Amino acid sequence: MQTPCQMKVISVNVGVPREVLWKGRLVSTGIFKEPVAGRVAVRRLNLDGDRQADLTVHGGPDKAVYVYPAEYFQFWREQFHDLVLPWGMFGENLTVEGMVDSDVCIGDRYRVGSALLEVKQPRLPCYKLALKFQRDDILKRFLQSEFTGFYFAVLQEGEVAGGDAITLVRRDESGVAVADITRLYAREKRNVELLRRVVSVEALPESWREYFYERLQRLSS
Repeated sequence: MQTPCQMKVISVNVGVPREVLWKGRLVSTGIFKEPVAGRVAVRRLNLDGDRQADLTVHGGPDKAVYVYPAEYFQFWREQFHDLVLPWGMFGENLTVEGMVDSDVCIGDRYRVGSALLEVKQPRLPCYKLALKFQRDDILKRFLQSEFTGFYFAVLQEGEVAGGDAITLVRRDESGVAVADITRLYAREKRNVELLRRVVSVEALPESWREYFYERLQRLSS
């Protein structure tokens, strides 16, 4: 586990939905985020100045703030030499340092700036990530990398800015890392032991728990 002094916000990124032409049709997407200076209010459902386009799959209390580790950018730069990858490229609200998916657990609570946030789930990519990168293979490669980043729920509103420290307030006793969920979803579909651990993680959204519970039932029957 990373120590609190190693964790900080590198960039705060926001954006509102825009219409973009993708494969011959206009698509509304909020994936285009830009770094902003100064302190930004963290609300229950998003950051000030930030909006999601399709609220059926994006946003909501369990996906209020999307986080992506700065450590992953070098990996992607090596994968895509021709692409410029600025902070916010993955549609993340917070680009952070010291919080990789294998260390951060579902249910962990952090003080980020003056806001209190709880880790809820990994990010599953949709076609809008392909739109942003202008390549379809990013979806499969994103999942295979297990460098998905994660979503925070906002337990206490506050403000955040680039350079702010991130402090671990409470470690969830389940010890199920964000990367464990991604691995179980994408690669280790028959890992019964991990399935049993995951379905008991109270902080994991109900939709995820039901999905894994049904898989566990099929494997156990």
